[in-house]
Amino acid sequence: MSAQVLYDDGEHKFIWLKWDQEEEGELVQTNQFLIVNRGKGVLLDPGSVYVLPEVIAAVSEHIDLDRVEYIFYTHQDPDVSSGIPVWLENTNAKVYISKLWTRFLPHFGLMDTSRIVGIEDKGGEITLGTGDKLLLIPAHFLHSTGNFTLFDTRSRILFSGDIGASVFPKGEIYSFVEDFDRHLPYTEGFHRRYMASKKACRIWVNMVRKHNPQMIVPQHGALFKGESVNRFLDWLSDLECGVDILEKILE
Repeated sequence: MSAQVLYDDGEHKFIWLKWDQEEEGELVQTNQFLIVNRGKGVLLDPGSVYVLPEVIAAVSEHIDLDRVEYIFYTHQDPDVSSGIPVWLENTNAKVYISKLWTRFLPHFGLMDTSRIVGIEDKGGEITLGTGDKLLLIPAHFLHSTGNFTLFDTRSRILFSGDIGASVFPKGEIYSFVEDFDRHLPYTEGFHRRYMASKKACRIWVNMVRKHNPQMIVPQHGALFKGESVNRFLDWLSDLECGVDILEKILE
């Protein structure tokens, strides 16, 4: 796992803890991200028990684990949050996740929920030491019923979770979307099947556009930057998916 710094102004960093897997297999590939603000850390979807040793090692290269202040989970899926007991055992962090999922976390082996912060449906924010904010933007039903994305107001990077995810065939993996039209086949099928409806997509896109993200970083696959950010948002806001195509799915 080799990290790539996506933003660094000397006081604030947004770091991609890159996945080194060369080709897709049966395991769902995941991206993990770390924000470091004045020496304190925020982890974004740090992943399952499977990737824990690599992620812990990667985080430790940038910050001591006891300096991790917050952990943000987009939703409840095991590839996102099944490692939560280990993270709480090895850090002093507060954990942010939708209030809908707090009572399900003990099924991952978490007995002490005193440091769990349930995010209200309308969203919220986390204030960092510099006064900059991490905005918790609702993304309900995309694909989880209780789902959030996170916008870093300092770097203007949006962590989108499963929104924007891509699945690559063998030998086709790349880090950034340089050609959106070429990239679309790797992301379209996932979004049509996993996102709930065009209405849900459009509501999220409209909220996101207000913040003018410079980069969109999903939990799976390649990252969006430059022109591909707006291309993706335009495409998603008009996508028929989920219940819109349910009859076709059942044919």
